[in-house]
Amino acid sequence: MKRHELVRLLLQKAAQDQAAMARLLPDTDLNDEIIGFHAQQAVEKALKAWLAYLGIDYPKVHHLETLLALLAAQGHSLPDNLAGVTKLTPFATVFRYEELPLAVTLDRADALQLVQRILVFVNQQVGERAEGRREDEKRA
Repeated sequence: MKRHELVRLLLQKAAQDQAAMARLLPDTDLNDEIIGFHAQQAVEKALKAWLAYLGIDYPKVHHLETLLALLAAQGHSLPDNLAGVTKLTPFATVFRYEELPLAVTLDRADALQLVQRILVFVNQQVGERAEGRREDEKRA
């Protein structure tokens, strides 16, 4: 699969997780683990899309910290207002197979807003850079 196709696919899958999350969010019969899982998956796929766009190989992991470290090693990072995203990692790792500890709570609306902001940010990073490359190609 070509890199731009992978980026498009990952962003599409991230948007699907965000849509699932938004739809499930008001259902109080569903546990926070399910909402948190979709939030984590949306962010993971968005970060992997950004990495793929930049040509950075990434491992098959669910740890957002690992993906962010790969970006940071190449001089890329999320803005400070998105830094709390790593709190979602346990929803795809520990909490996926264990009970959510009583001390852990998920503000569903806050998690959805965080996911939305990350998707917008990553789409801007990929889109703006893609546009810049197209302009450079036209001038060449």
